[in-house]
Amino acid sequence: MAAEMAEQPDVLARVTARAPADAEAVRAVVPRPLAGVVFLARGSSDNAAVFGRYLAELRAGRPAGLAAPSLYTRYHATVDWRGYLVVALSQSGATPEIISTCEAMRAGGAVVLGITNEPDSPLADAVDILLSTDAGPERAVPATKTVTAQLALLVTVTSALRAGAVGGNPDAAGTPDAAGTPGAAGGTPDAAAGPPDAAGTPGAAAGPPDAAGTPGAAAGTSDAASRAPGGGTLDGLPGAVAGVLGDPGPVERLADRWRGLDRLVVAGRGLAYAAALETALKVKETTGILAEGISTADLLHGPIAAVYAGAPILLVDGGGPADTDLDELRALLATRRAHAASLPVPPGLPEAVHVIAAITRGQQLSYELARARHVNPDAPAHLSKVTATT
Repeated sequence: MAAEMAEQPDVLARVTARAPADAEAVRAVVPRPLAGVVFLARGSSDNAAVFGRYLAELRAGRPAGLAAPSLYTRYHATVDWRGYLVVALSQSGATPEIISTCEAMRAGGAVVLGITNEPDSPLADAVDILLSTDAGPERAVPATKTVTAQLALLVTVTSALRAGAVGGNPDAAGTPDAAGTPGAAGGTPDAAAGPPDAAGTPGAAAGPPDAAGTPGAAAGTSDAASRAPGGGTLDGLPGAVAGVLGDPGPVERLADRWRGLDRLVVAGRGLAYAAALETALKVKETTGILAEGISTADLLHGPIAAVYAGAPILLVDGGGPADTDLDELRALLATRRAHAASLPVPPGLPEAVHVIAAITRGQQLSYELARARHVNPDAPAHLSKVTATT
C-alpha cells in the first residue's frame, strides 16, 4: 500500500498530461442534447462517483446521480436512457454487476463511458468509450493510486460537459424528449436518494457555466477554469499529492493518538463528502475500525445524537464553499467535548485538486492507523482485491 501510494504523483502527472485529448474524446460521444449524467460503481469507485456527481451537475447544468445496479440485476428494470451519459467506474473492469448494468443501460439508449485500470477487461466491451487510469498494477487490497487517478479523470470528463461545450447552444440541451425523461428518472429511485446530500449543492444545476466550452478548457490551465464551480482544473495536482506524501508527520501524530479507536466519524460536505466517504472506507478496510463517512449536514439530522464526549471525528476540509459548515460544526462539537481533528492540505489549490489531496491524507491515516494497531494494511482479513458482486 505504501509503495502504491508513493506512485500517485507520477500516475497523476500522466492523467493530467492526457487531459486535453481525453476531454476531446468525451465531447465527441456526449449525447446532444444531454439529458443528464449517471454514475455507476461499487466500493472506492462509488466514492469517486459521488465526487463526479457533484462536478457533473455543477458543470453541465444537468441532473446527475448514482445508478442502482440491483434495478437491473434483480428487478430487471426496462428504462429509457436516451440522452443520458452513463459513467461506469471499475478499477478491475470485471465486477459482474457493473458489466451487466452497463449493457442494460446501453441497450436503453445511454452513451456509456468506462473508467478502469484494466483496458483489456470485460468493461471495454460493455461501453462506448473507455478511459484508462494507467496506474499500473495495484496489488494491495485497499485501492489508492487507482482511486486518485479515477478522480482526476472525472475532473477531465466533467470539464467536457460544461454547458455550451457539448451542445453548442446551452438552451438546446435543456429539453430532452418526453420519452427520455420519465423512464430515466424513474429508473434510479435509490440512486437519487443515494449518498450525495441534496443540500450540498445549492444552485448546482443553475450554476453559471464559464466560457470554457472551448477545446482548451479541459486542459486545466486557464484562470477561468480554476474559478469554475468545483475548481475546474488539474493544475498542481501531482505536486499537491507529492507534498502530502512528503509530510506524514500530522498523520503519524493523529494515528498514534487514535490507535485504540473502535469507531470514527468522518465528515465533509460538497466535493469533500466524497473524501469523507473514501477516508472512512479506507479506515474500515485497513484497520477494522467502524468508521462512518457522512455529510456534515446529514450528521446534524439525527446522527449528532451519537456524538458523545470524547467521540473521535475527522473533519475533511474541501477547499470550497461548503467549508463554512465545518466551522459551525467545530463549534458545536466543542460544546459536546468531542475529539475533532483535521489534517492539513497544501493551500491555494483548485477545489477539486484540494479534495484529491485530502483523499491522499485519508490513505495516509488508514495506513498509519493500521501500523499503529499492528495489522497488515496490504491484505486485510476477509477481503479480496476484486469483489464479484452480481
